Amino acid sequence: MASIRDEIEREVVGWSGVEVRPHRYGGVEFRVRGHEIGHLHGDRLADLPFPVRVREELVESGRARLHHVLPQTGWVSYPIRGEGDVEGALDLFRLNYERLTANEGSGEKTMGGV
Repeated sequence: MASIRDEIEREVVGWSGVEVRPHRYGGVEFRVRGHEIGHLHGDRLADLPFPVRVREELVESGRARLHHVLPQTGWVSYPIRGEGDVEGALDLFRLNYERLTANEGSGEKTMGGV
């Protein structure tokens, strides 16, 4: 049986242009177009960088929590308590992936919000 981390990794690396590498603080990191989409700390926690405005919306709606170490930034944390949280984690990774690849066809770098 695959771990939660394996399940999320298998899905995210299947998206066009996504690279996976070890994260500097442990776990696994996903990148696209030179930008980190987010990273996993084992099977229990996902951390993802967003613009502050998007972080505020995600936290206010209950889709994510303030980052466990850097709450004043755009980073969010998403606790993974079990299989039922995989879909929510993948939704956040997909949101950030789409934000970072929105202008891929135009050759422009995406800056800013969703």
